[in-house]
Amino acid sequence: MSPATVARWGVMGKKDRQTTILVVDDEQVHRYMLCSMLREWGWRCVEADDGDTAVAAVEKHAYDAVLMDVRMARMDGREAFFRIHALQPSLPVVIMTAYSSVDDAVEAIRHGAHDYLTKPLDFDRLRLTLERAVDHRQVVEQQRGSEEAVPLLTSIIGSSPPMLELLEMIRYVAPTEATVLIAGESGTGKELVAEALHQNSLRRNGPFVRVNCAALAETLLESELFGHEKGAFTGADRRREGRFVQADGGTLFLDEIGETTQAMQVKLLRVLQEQELQRVGGEETISVDVRIIAATNRNLEEEVRRGSFREDLYYRLNVVMLTVPPLRERGDDVELLVRHFAAIFAQKNRRRMEGITPECLALLRRYSWPGNVRELENAIERGIILMRGEQLTEKSLPLTIQKIRDEQEAAASARPQSLSDVEKEMIFQTLDETGGNKSEAARRLGITRKTLQNKLHKYDGEL
Repeated sequence: MSPATVARWGVMGKKDRQTTILVVDDEQVHRYMLCSMLREWGWRCVEADDGDTAVAAVEKHAYDAVLMDVRMARMDGREAFFRIHALQPSLPVVIMTAYSSVDDAVEAIRHGAHDYLTKPLDFDRLRLTLERAVDHRQVVEQQRGSEEAVPLLTSIIGSSPPMLELLEMIRYVAPTEATVLIAGESGTGKELVAEALHQNSLRRNGPFVRVNCAALAETLLESELFGHEKGAFTGADRRREGRFVQADGGTLFLDEIGETTQAMQVKLLRVLQEQELQRVGGEETISVDVRIIAATNRNLEEEVRRGSFREDLYYRLNVVMLTVPPLRERGDDVELLVRHFAAIFAQKNRRRMEGITPECLALLRRYSWPGNVRELENAIERGIILMRGEQLTEKSLPLTIQKIRDEQEAAASARPQSLSDVEKEMIFQTLDETGGNKSEAARRLGITRKTLQNKLHKYDGEL
C-alpha cells in the first residue's frame, strides 16, 4: 500500500474500520478472483453481481472505492457509474473494460470516474490505482469536513487522451503537499497547470505567487525571491519582503526554473530543505510555509548531466513531474481551443461572430503549432480582429498558417494521385487529427476499426 494508506490504516487489518472495496461484475469467477486478491492485499471486499445491485448497495452502505466492469447484463457500468456518482460524488469508481469499450470508460472519466483499467488486468496497476483511489477519497472527505469542495478543473481545456491523463494526475497530486515540476514546451500552458494545482489544493485560500526566473538577473532574482534589508544595495531605500514570504501559507510558482544560475540553485535548495531564508543584507532567519511548483521548457535531466543544473535540486523539485503535451499531440483539442478563443476575442473586440468555416478549421488542424497554445491564441485573436463578415475564415489567419494551405495545394496539383493514394492520405490525415485514436478515426471515416487496421497493414502504417 502507499505510505498515505499505511499511515491512515496502520498495519493492514488492524484499524477499527477496514478499507472496503465494492467489486461489481456479472461474471462470478472474475468477482471471486478479484475479491481473493483484494483480501490478500489487506482490504475487505463486497461483491455485486450487476450494475443495479451496485447502485442499491451504495444507497445503503459506505465504501471506500468501487471496482466495476463496463459490460454487464442488466445495467452496464456506464449507467451504474452515473447513478452512483449522483448518490456519492466523492466515491471513487474505477472502471474495468475490454479495449472495445474504452470509449465508454473515457466518457465516464470525463464525468468524474476515478480511472479505468483495460482487460486483461495488470494487477500491479490495479493495486496502485485502488490505493490512489482510497487515498484520494480520504483527502476529499477531509476537505469536505473543513472547507468547501475542491474546485473543478475548468481552466484547462482539452479532451484528448494526453490531456485527460494530465487532468487526472492533477486531481491526484493537487490535494497533497508534494513539490511538483511541470515540464513542457513553451506556450503549452504550464502556468495554467500550476494554477489548477493550487486551486485544487488545501492551500487554495492562501496566496498563489508567480516568479519568472528567466526575466531577472541573478542579483535581482535573489532580492525578488528572498527580499532585502534597507541599504542592502544601491537603491534599497526600505526593507522589502520577498516572494517566499508573500507566498507563506500558499503556493510559490517558479517559472523557467532551468534558467537559474548554480549560485541561485544552492540558495533555492536551502530554502526547500529547511523552509527558512534570510533577506539580502540581513541576518534574521525567517521561517516560511510554502508549497513549491516549478516549471521548465528544458530537459533538466540533460542539464544535470551537463553540469548546468544541480542534481540535488533537481530531485528536490521532481517529487512529482507533470508533462504538458504539445498541441500537435492533442488531436481534437485544437478545435475546442479555437472555439474557446474565438468566443473570448469576439466579445473582447465587440465583433459579431456566427461561426468558423470548415476550411478554416481544417487548416488550423493541419498546422503543426510550433508555438503551441500561445501561438494558437494569438492567431485566433488576429483572425477575429481582421475578420470580414460574421464567420472566421482562413483568409484572416496569419500568413504562416495560410502558407500551409498554399503548399499543400501546390503539391496536390504537381502530381496526379491514384485512388489508393487519396485513401491513404485521408486515413493518415484523420489519424493525425485524432491524435492516433484509431476508434475515433474509423468513426470519422465511416469504416469499422477492423477495416482501418487492415488498411494500415496494407500501407505498412506504423503509429
